Parts: sequence; C-alpha cells; structure tokens
Amino acid sequence: MHHTLLRGIVRDCRIRHIFHATATILLACCALALFSIPPLAAAKDAPAVAPTPSAGKAMVCIYRVYRFTGSAAHDNLYVNGVFLAKLLNSEYACMEVSPGTVVVSGLPDMYYGGIVQSAGAALNEARKKENERLRIEAEAGKTYYMKWTSEAMATGIKVTLEDPATGAKEMSKLHPSKPPENKEKVN
Repeated sequence: MHHTLLRGIVRDCRIRHIFHATATILLACCALALFSIPPLAAAKDAPAVAPTPSAGKAMVCIYRVYRFTGSAAHDNLYVNGVFLAKLLNSEYACMEVSPGTVVVSGLPDMYYGGIVQSAGAALNEARKKENERLRIEAEAGKTYYMKWTSEAMATGIKVTLEDPATGAKEMSKLHPSKPPENKEKVN
C-alpha cells in the first residue's frame, strides 16, 4: 500500500510539472508575440513629410504599412529603371522624377533567400519584364503616394496609387527606408 501511494504522488507531480512547463512556454510565446509587434504610435515622434519637388519635377513616394501577412517578402523597387529602395514593414522611400511616364517595377525577394523561396516569387524573378507594378503620367509640382502590399510568400505584390490625403496620413506613421546601395538599372 505504501508503494501505491508513492506512485500516485509521483504521477501527480509529473503531471503538474508538465502542465506548468507547458503553461510557461505558452506564456513566453504570447509575450514574445506581443512585444515583437511594433507599437502603432512609435513613429508619431517624427512624422514623415514628403519632400516638395523641385521646380519642373514631380515626387514619387512609395510606402509600406506594417502587416504580418507578407512581412517576409520585400521588393527591390525601381522607378524608371533607377533603384529606389528595398521596402520593409513600416518604411517609405521618395524619389524626384521628371514629368511624364513613370514606371514602378520591382524584383521580389524574401528574407529566406533561396532556401524557402516561394514558387510565385521565383517565377516573378524569372519574368523580370513582367514585374511592372504601376505606370502613371506624372505632372510637375505634384507628389504621388503609392502603397506597396504583398500576400504570403511574396505573392500578390502590388503597388497602388493612393489619394494624396490618405497616402500622406499613412506615410506619416512610417520611417524612411535605408539609403539605396549602388544597384544596377533594370530595363
């Protein structure tokens, strides 16, 4: 009888230990997820304001709001064949352009590189001429706000022209992307 009682106590202790360990791991994962999401008000300290275009020029601003879906994907963005930026979540980049046709194109990439790159992103890279994201006719003195979005695994990448008021408001919550490194032109 003494051994039966001890076995029951040992079994109960093991179950409690497993429960506590599982609860601790779950709590740690929730805390990690909660603190890894950037605060919505973090960028309010220094609001983004698009630079005013020079006389006879237009300004193109492309921005990316924070979204979990598609966050591993990014585009190497080009405006009229000139490298602009590699936008990550909560970033924007601006470029002054001459009036006339403005073509925004991109080459999709993922943080995972070639290891876990999606078939959609690999197919897009193979078809570089089909990577045009947006084409507009720019007028001198105007600023154009363009929003970059992506679906999961670098698929469904889009750049859409936004209303200036909406674009300026959304962009004001973001921070500038890193300055472009020397990237070659895309034809």
